[in-house]
Amino acid sequence: MRWLEISISVDGELTEPVAELFARYAHGGVAIEAPRLEDDASDAEASHTVKAYLAQDDTLGTLREAIETGLWHLSQIRPLPQATFTELDAQDWEDAWREKYHPIPIGDSLLILPPWYEQDTPGRHPLIIEPGMAFGTGTHPSTQLCLLLLEAHMHPGGCVIDLGCGSGILSIAAARLGAEMAFALDIDPEAVKITQQNAQRNLVADRVRAFHGSLEAVPGILAEYGGSPTALIVVNILAPVLQGMLKSGLGDLVQGDTPLILSGILEEQLPDLLKEAAGWGLTYSEIRGQGEWRAVVLKKE
Repeated sequence: MRWLEISISVDGELTEPVAELFARYAHGGVAIEAPRLEDDASDAEASHTVKAYLAQDDTLGTLREAIETGLWHLSQIRPLPQATFTELDAQDWEDAWREKYHPIPIGDSLLILPPWYEQDTPGRHPLIIEPGMAFGTGTHPSTQLCLLLLEAHMHPGGCVIDLGCGSGILSIAAARLGAEMAFALDIDPEAVKITQQNAQRNLVADRVRAFHGSLEAVPGILAEYGGSPTALIVVNILAPVLQGMLKSGLGDLVQGDTPLILSGILEEQLPDLLKEAAGWGLTYSEIRGQGEWRAVVLKKE
């Protein structure tokens, strides 16, 4: 089978919307080429390249038109460069797809692995994630910052709530780091399904439970499944959504000195987010960044 590669380079704020658009139609996978945390800040501020792969079959014309229409609508919000289209044969597609994903060490103890890498990971917990079919595969700075903060702030034996779980990578990392239970929630049923599959692949399905829903579903889930009310909460979504969740009572779920980890925040969006958080009795104890992206740890005053 032949494939069509669609490629576009965008700045940080548009990376997620473009990747989500591609993922709706590109069943051959979506790849995000982003700088790693080890890179210099100047490199991290460079454009991210988002690529999608469409099978050249009877659906190609319809799917390509849908993607081009979606890109046009996004360009009305913020200017976009022209996407490029490249034809690939089956072997070229597989090589192009796999060469973009290599093991990514995170912090002192985590290692993101594509499924085709079979290797020992002495001293690190492997996070085996199939790239491309759900957002949150570990290549984006906001996800990597979340993983670093989970490693720093999660206590073994605790409970974690992962809102907007995507691929489930944060819940799986929590389980690998010793969480007794991680509750993963997403409003996309496909993300819930993929999280369950990834939990099984990583042999942590007994400690990762995935649910369809969002903030409003958390109290009922904790009550039904015996989750701790002092659960560590992690949310990796865009800043406007985070502010909406704060307005909807996210801060009420934060109990005691257990932290709330928020990521997906651009540097210029951070002051408004912290102001909103302060209005709900939350102050920051730590901020980490990569390039233009920020993640923050909030606690009750």
